[in-house]
Amino acid sequence: MRVNACHNGPGGFTLIEMIMVIVIIGILATIATINLGSTLETTKYEATKAELDALARAIVGSPETHVAGARSDFGYVGDVGALPPDLDALTANPGYATWDGPYISADFDPDDFKKDAWGMGYVYFGATLRSVGSGSNIDKVFAPDVNDLLANTVYGCLLDAGGNPPGATYADSISIELPYPDGSGGIAIARVTPQADGYFTLAPIPMGNRVLRIVFVPEHDTTSIDISVCPGKATLINVTLTTDLW
Repeated sequence: MRVNACHNGPGGFTLIEMIMVIVIIGILATIATINLGSTLETTKYEATKAELDALARAIVGSPETHVAGARSDFGYVGDVGALPPDLDALTANPGYATWDGPYISADFDPDDFKKDAWGMGYVYFGATLRSVGSGSNIDKVFAPDVNDLLANTVYGCLLDAGGNPPGATYADSISIELPYPDGSGGIAIARVTPQADGYFTLAPIPMGNRVLRIVFVPEHDTTSIDISVCPGKATLINVTLTTDLW
């Protein structure tokens, strides 16, 4: 007896063809899922990096922001004279008179800026912010060393209008003063008398915009000069007074 093979007729699919289609669909779905997962991880990674950058700017400001040719943005450190005790201090005043925040916006969830895109809290230590949510560390180092932020040197030379240094006679009659935030809400003053040749050094000074004062004590005459103390750099300021004092 002859038995004809079963077929689906014109335009139909055999069982093998249907299985092949199902397998192909499964492979494509798997690839799509993998690609979607990879895209989501990349998105989280980039979002976390951007937030770390924003947090770093809040802490130490932006070196690209200038006014009249001088850096004008030094963030939390520039105002307070210390690193924030925690990230909360960027949006809520810890009780410091020199605090001038908020330094970062937390418009929705007040804790959102403290978490990475995976919902894990940022780790903050020294001059480093770290995200651990991806399973590997994403670090934002905002200074090579904490002392670059908090312990800078200002030095210069003081001359009168005639270009003369104070000499041994007048050097001890001059007070060179540099007020700066002391890190706990108050103001400290670095104070020195110049050498006979007019040279002086003030340290350690936290980064930020400061006002240098030259006080000629006998006459109570004060000259003030705006300076920018940048992180990790010695700040040179040559002062020439407008009158002949010696």
